[in-house]
Amino acid sequence: MSFIDFWTHADFLSKSLSFVLLIMSIATWTIVILRVLATRQATASSAKELNQSIAELAIRSANLSTENRRDVAEQVLLQQLARTRNDVERGVSILGTIASVSPFVGLFGTVWGIFHALAAIGQSGQAGLAQVAGPVGEALIMTGMGLAVAIPAVLAYNLCVRLNRVLLNKLHDQAHSLLVEELLTLSPAQAKPQLGGQV
Repeated sequence: MSFIDFWTHADFLSKSLSFVLLIMSIATWTIVILRVLATRQATASSAKELNQSIAELAIRSANLSTENRRDVAEQVLLQQLARTRNDVERGVSILGTIASVSPFVGLFGTVWGIFHALAAIGQSGQAGLAQVAGPVGEALIMTGMGLAVAIPAVLAYNLCVRLNRVLLNKLHDQAHSLLVEELLTLSPAQAKPQLGGQV
């Protein structure tokens, strides 16, 4: 039994489900390629953007008190990290949706195909192995198609989540380092009230 035989005997719903699975598969591979490229680009540019944000802040907040300067620096860094997170996580939820939905789409196609096969067998009145094996085998192709879409989507989702986690952990470490450097560059006159408040 070949895919051509399956396609020849498939009805409109089975063909529609096949097209849905094909679209999901194309979306999976497109998203994973775009996400990996975007994460690589973000890895190269996000560190520079954090440094730039702190450099601009140092110029604009020179007249602020130590506490206010620290609060503003934290907010600027958090805002930059949130922007990076939004950029690199775009589309990842679609991968998770495809990974969880596509097996059920394939299973629905299988159930529909088996129903049609049993209905045809009931009408013909012949229930031998030769009459059952072909239609049921064709219906099970839909399960295989659903799994063929779901497995790459799960792997792609886990890959993207892992890459994003590594990137964001590095950026959080850099943001903390930049915040510490920003606080250490304060003048002694500004630093004394902060130290006194902590003691």
